[in-house]
Amino acid sequence: METGKYGLPLDVKYCKECTRSNQRPAVTQEFLQNQNQKKKFVIFDEKGLCGGCTYNHIKNNKINWNDREKELLDLCDKFRKNNGEFDVLVPGSGGKDSILVAHQLKNKYKMNPLLCSWSPTMITEIGKKNLKAWIDIGFKIEFNKVNKELHRILTKLSFLNLCHPFQPFIIGQKNFAPKIAQKKNIQLVMFGEHDAEFGSDLERWDKPSMNINRFTHDKIDYNDLFLGGVQLKEILKKYNFTIEDIDDYLPIETEVFNSNKIEFHYYSYYKKWNFHDNYYYAINNSKFTPQKERIQGSYDKYSSMDDKIDYLHFYTYYIKFGMGRATAASEQEIRAGVINRDEGISLVKRFDSEFPSKYYNDFLDYMQINEKEFNEVIDRSRPDHLWEKIGNEWRLKKPIWESD
Repeated sequence: METGKYGLPLDVKYCKECTRSNQRPAVTQEFLQNQNQKKKFVIFDEKGLCGGCTYNHIKNNKINWNDREKELLDLCDKFRKNNGEFDVLVPGSGGKDSILVAHQLKNKYKMNPLLCSWSPTMITEIGKKNLKAWIDIGFKIEFNKVNKELHRILTKLSFLNLCHPFQPFIIGQKNFAPKIAQKKNIQLVMFGEHDAEFGSDLERWDKPSMNINRFTHDKIDYNDLFLGGVQLKEILKKYNFTIEDIDDYLPIETEVFNSNKIEFHYYSYYKKWNFHDNYYYAINNSKFTPQKERIQGSYDKYSSMDDKIDYLHFYTYYIKFGMGRATAASEQEIRAGVINRDEGISLVKRFDSEFPSKYYNDFLDYMQINEKEFNEVIDRSRPDHLWEKIGNEWRLKKPIWESD
């Protein structure tokens, strides 16, 4: 297969059932990413289906969900404590999915969850309200206490070097839960959706546990680890941070983690996952509130809205891979049966390219860059096989609405 920038397939194809293209990257170890790394991508099957749609057929036709719930009951019995201590850790941000997981574990399965949350880079007002709504349904929560200047610098480096401003949050979010579980002596951590829901790690669709290489590494070597595309040792040297400052972003040594015997599970392995239904569950069982207006770049009002950087993240994703926030929303709603593919394509055409103007000045102020620097990063991050410039306007060469 011929590949171009980032290792993307040069022959752009679209899933036969949803709005995703073959340019979507697979989940990776963020702390190994540098500017020269080629990505692995979610492959299509012989029927022309992306991994997410392939798993959707498995989910709807091959899984006995009554049996899966029995597995969940056994899991809860295995880890349930009867002495008042926390027996399961639920990471999240107060979005619809984390509300569902925590609420059901407590009220339906009689567990005693502790919540943990990696603080958003720039929390929105609606994010503050929904985080409070999550806690207010009856939970205690642990927050990270990160060095804010370090996080700002890492966000800037990630944008400038990788066009990936969300990377520090992703790394911190993945690392925070196992570290809190170790600290609080909690042996079960319950995440929301399985990676197979997005087509990643499809070979593990029948495994309930997370691949621990998301937050572990065999050896913590400062020559091997990168943050914002820069070697860890260079960041420590240039910016005068200490190991204590940067520890929250470091993976756990695999041997150390395994010795703690903590299990990481996906709730969607046990319960049939539907992003759309999760929204209504959150509305009915908490004070979760959608935005009053449509989210820029999409058509919905309730997904990934707690962090201003989310808006820039989806836009940079669109620049690098030709798929934006409307693609992410529509592919999920197509699989959920809420809209059909033609409707999804129309929504992608209308909203995917929308610039995140609402928080644009906040992005620049936070990263301490100017408009010229911003535009230079955006333009050099566009793969040649995806984009062409006609006059002063950038256009996708093969958008889904013009595909076969």
